Amino acid sequence: VQLQASGGGLVQTGGSLRLSCAASQFALDYYAIGWFRQAPGKEREGVSCISSSVTYYAEPVKGRFTISRDNRKRTVYLQMNSLKPEDTAVYYCATYSACPGSDSDSMFPAASWGRGTLVTVSS
Repeated sequence: VQLQASGGGLVQTGGSLRLSCAASQFALDYYAIGWFRQAPGKEREGVSCISSSVTYYAEPVKGRFTISRDNRKRTVYLQMNSLKPEDTAVYYCATYSACPGSDSDSMFPAASWGRGTLVTVSS
């Protein structure tokens, strides 16, 4: 399983970015794919997850981020709008055993992930 995240960059507060997660050597159809982020000096934080039946967002990003997938392109996207300085982190896409229910306050541990992409939001 190989995943490659891209699309990070520097953006001002209130701006938008779209991250992409490209999968190689496997079809997305059978996997739950999600994003987690890690800021310097902070713990890893699950952000969002998508499976064939569930879409999940962590509370800090609800209403601002949208996750989607294109199985034909083997790509998962994370559209990030209304970005805040606290969104600054390295973002990783990963496979998961499942996505949690929408009322859950956390995601399951990531199973595998690739290199992340840095998102920097300036104030």
